[in-house]
Amino acid sequence: MSSPTSFPRERIRITLLENIHPAARETLVDAGYSVEVIPRALDGDELNAVVAASHVLGVRSRTKLRAAQLEHANKLLAIGCFSVGTDQVAINEAAHAGVPVFNAPHASTRSVAELTIGNIIALARRIGDKNNKLHRGEWDKSLSGAHEVRGRSLGIVGYGHIGQQVGLLAEAFGMRVVFHDIQKKLPLGLCRPVNTLDALLEQSDFLSLHVPDTPRTRGMIGAAQLDRLKPGSYVINLSRGSVVDVESLRAALRSGHLAGAALDVFPTEPAPTNADFDVGFDALPNVILTPHVGGNTEEAQRDIGIEVANSFIGFIDRGSTEGAVNFPHVNLPAIPETHRILNIHRNVPGALAEVNKIVSEVGANIEAQQLATTRDIGYLVMDVNRELSDEVNARIAQLPMSVRTRILY
Repeated sequence: MSSPTSFPRERIRITLLENIHPAARETLVDAGYSVEVIPRALDGDELNAVVAASHVLGVRSRTKLRAAQLEHANKLLAIGCFSVGTDQVAINEAAHAGVPVFNAPHASTRSVAELTIGNIIALARRIGDKNNKLHRGEWDKSLSGAHEVRGRSLGIVGYGHIGQQVGLLAEAFGMRVVFHDIQKKLPLGLCRPVNTLDALLEQSDFLSLHVPDTPRTRGMIGAAQLDRLKPGSYVINLSRGSVVDVESLRAALRSGHLAGAALDVFPTEPAPTNADFDVGFDALPNVILTPHVGGNTEEAQRDIGIEVANSFIGFIDRGSTEGAVNFPHVNLPAIPETHRILNIHRNVPGALAEVNKIVSEVGANIEAQQLATTRDIGYLVMDVNRELSDEVNARIAQLPMSVRTRILY
């Protein structure tokens, strides 16, 4: 039985853009929500109108929600990025507007890891070159430059969920796996940590990158780092295009210092599918290029759709912000026979005391309460007795630090 809300579910407008996997809509409809699907990216006035009319908005990577669009978000309760990254949304501005942003950071882990391993094997056996030659009618059975991956060293930069999966899969092929991460991580299997990036580069036959786009990672693999790799080694980048300096990579491939590379991401990428795109690696042998498809499998997109849709349901039904990238995480179990009040406020000293003072003055009883904060934002979920919830809600909403306050149920 669905929980009651202060606003009928069928009147909550959820809009999903950009061909989000049908599993997202199915999950939301099964929960009783009305969903509008727009199978393309939006911008300009058209996007502003949708933002203004929606309570919940789902996007992939091509719809950009910047501060200008969020100015129209008077109704908006939540944003979902049906992707791993959230670069397409101004998440800080959304937080200050009282709008949590959800994503699916781990749903495509297996898909990216499998493509990484496939690229490692394809590079070691020069599959791309053999394939191209045979399509041209050339029968080339030479073994020059073809190797097994067993016994080779794989260096992983970024030992998060994807890096860990890559390491485990590589070990199954008999590879020796080392990793470097700026945070201390518990190794899985026989994988070993390496204290510095330089030390990892010097012992890697294959270098696989799995880091986010941050000021620290932009350009982290340039000429100096490529020179430290073993002669005849390989570079695989399925993380972010900004991580590798492509001019330095081209130079290392042309010189023969590198035996090959596989790139799924690029410094700049075209927005539309089937757009012309010159990557600049045309004449270089043993270079595998794919158009940012690491997470583009049916399984990954289905899992992303379900994960973000369930985050929407958790927030709309219970006020749960578990998994939000820009909000304090609160997930308070429901208390029967109460009304739940959600209060988003600026994180200032004494905020909770002001709320509790109102509850005391009204004569209400707090059945359950949870507050979490970031540096700028406080998020309070509170269950109070039903008879006095309207007055408590109205007075909390009038507090000067309050951004948004509403009765959930």
